[in-house]
Amino acid sequence: MPRKIVVTSALPYANGPIHIGHLVEYLQTDIWVRFHKMCGNECLYFCADDTHGTPVMISSRAAGISPEELIGHVYKEHKADFDGFYVKFDNYYSTHSPENKYFSELIFARLDKAGSIVKRDVEQAYCENCKMSLPDRFVRGTCPKCKAEDQYGDSCEVCSATYRPTDLINPYCATCRAQPSMKTSEHYFFKLADYEKQLKRLIAGGYTQKSVANKLDEWFKAGLKDWDISRDGPYFGFKIPGEENKFFYVWLDAPIGYMASAKNYCDRNNLDFDKLWNSDEYELYHFIGKDIMYFHALFFPATLMGADFKPADRLFVHGFLTVNGEKMSKSRGTFIKASTYLKYLDPEYLRYYYASKLTDSIDDIDLRTDDFINKINSDMVGKFANLASRSGPMLTKKLAAQLGRLDDRGRGLINRLAAGKEQIIADYENLKFSAVVRKIIALADDANRYVEQNQPWVTIKTDLEKTRTTLTAVINAVRILTIYLKPILPKYAQRIEKFLNVDELKFADVETFLQNHKINDFQRLVERIDTKQVNAMIEESKESQGPKAPEPAEAEAVVTEPFKPECTIEDFAKIDLRIAKVVRAEAVEGADRLLRLQLDVGGLERNVLAAIAQAYKPDELAGKIVIYLANLKPRKMRFGLSEGMILASGTGGKDIFMLSADPGAKLGQKVT
Repeated sequence: MPRKIVVTSALPYANGPIHIGHLVEYLQTDIWVRFHKMCGNECLYFCADDTHGTPVMISSRAAGISPEELIGHVYKEHKADFDGFYVKFDNYYSTHSPENKYFSELIFARLDKAGSIVKRDVEQAYCENCKMSLPDRFVRGTCPKCKAEDQYGDSCEVCSATYRPTDLINPYCATCRAQPSMKTSEHYFFKLADYEKQLKRLIAGGYTQKSVANKLDEWFKAGLKDWDISRDGPYFGFKIPGEENKFFYVWLDAPIGYMASAKNYCDRNNLDFDKLWNSDEYELYHFIGKDIMYFHALFFPATLMGADFKPADRLFVHGFLTVNGEKMSKSRGTFIKASTYLKYLDPEYLRYYYASKLTDSIDDIDLRTDDFINKINSDMVGKFANLASRSGPMLTKKLAAQLGRLDDRGRGLINRLAAGKEQIIADYENLKFSAVVRKIIALADDANRYVEQNQPWVTIKTDLEKTRTTLTAVINAVRILTIYLKPILPKYAQRIEKFLNVDELKFADVETFLQNHKINDFQRLVERIDTKQVNAMIEESKESQGPKAPEPAEAEAVVTEPFKPECTIEDFAKIDLRIAKVVRAEAVEGADRLLRLQLDVGGLERNVLAAIAQAYKPDELAGKIVIYLANLKPRKMRFGLSEGMILASGTGGKDIFMLSADPGAKLGQKVT
């Protein structure tokens, strides 16, 4: 019995372009959806642009257009990027829609009727300079839990703590860096704690991965707090019914966009939305990144349950993308827009590479450019396309493009390939795409060995029918491997289908054979990657997204970020710099950027946590003479206490250079 499945991906925000980091999620989801459709299941894939909130409002003001115009332009760009990577939505919509407004108001009304909405006066950050209340992500400051600096107003990227912007230490406006004032306003809150038991039951029932469930358990132990679901104007979003200048917080209506997109699709296709979303007839799955699991694992399902809607059956959470072991970087050209990638490279290269890395875990995946080039050239060109290119031209030129029948040896090869089907299906189902790719590679190696052993390029000179029998087995191997690859490489599969002169391939076709069948002329399937293409793409990413050198008349525009508050010469006089020696250096477990340094400062021992792990290895540092900021207030971090700072310069990542002193300098000596 075919399954009925509804799938969603997190909604991309309508305030910027799609980049290759975003594509991890959409390609993972698209592969899973295509797999299910190839299995004969009804699988509907819904998504939309996330359009509301202060950033969109501010960007539209800066561009001199309305928010509606801005999100209209971004929608077209996003859709073109997704189409370019063959991400095939059944409906791609917008949260700025009548359906989304309807569901937002309905859910709010039902939660209010259930007693899950309360009003409360809140102190909120207000920027006198920008003349507006500041949403969570427009306030930055020091985390109240771990004391990490320059953190967002709602959550800490270092310790993952969640809090209110008013909890930040030394807050400032993220737009102009002015210190905000505090104003009192009446806000609406959702009583999340009312749904703790239901949420715990949901998660205990296998709602998401074990590692995610463990993280959620930390939040349960800390206590679920009421969630502020309103924002004061000016704000781009839906007004709360009965209010003049209060709007639904974007995180309330954004995930409701899944429902709005589904409703829009149902209305256009004569389907019953209530049955699709709220009945057991359809399975419901969300794909998201680990940065938004708090909202999707707690807030969204709680609001759905409180409003008599069904939460998802499963929440699939994935990790982030790094490039060459580091965060994507504009200065290094690795912050690559989808549109830039498409100028230089085949989208299926990236689909295949991501699939070869993706598992069912929330671990980050790393795109290493040399590995990327080698994997595409070795696997896609050297293993998969090579099978077809070695057999197709020989058949069409020498054997009238006509297949024969399989002999026992050929049937043995095909049976071995077909035997991999159930494991490949299970791995696709369980999001173990890297295991799928490994299995397909092993099967392709088996098929290529068969070609080497039977040497059709030799037998074609003496025994045409033996060659036809050999090539019939090879073509059947190409067909089975293409079935397995099709969710990952849909366009490659289309080219194979045309070459083989067959209908759209499905998993059910694995058990059948092509015999006494006429094929079409062979056309090249895939090209090798030239390193120059990758380098050119990276170079353009630097040029298009890095700051441009200003003309002399534009000297003030060199500064891409506002200066911090002024300091005086007296402030500098307080700094106490000393000569120190690194006695020991070691990696910090769980922190990719930190090294723990033990310093000798003239007989005094000090421990410093330094964010230099990407530039220096621990064994390079022992014995180094460094300059130490001795009177910096000790800072308690997630990984321990840091007693001061060593001096270094650079732009970050690998581009960090420690300031060193004369090896003969006296330890503890003051530096002026």
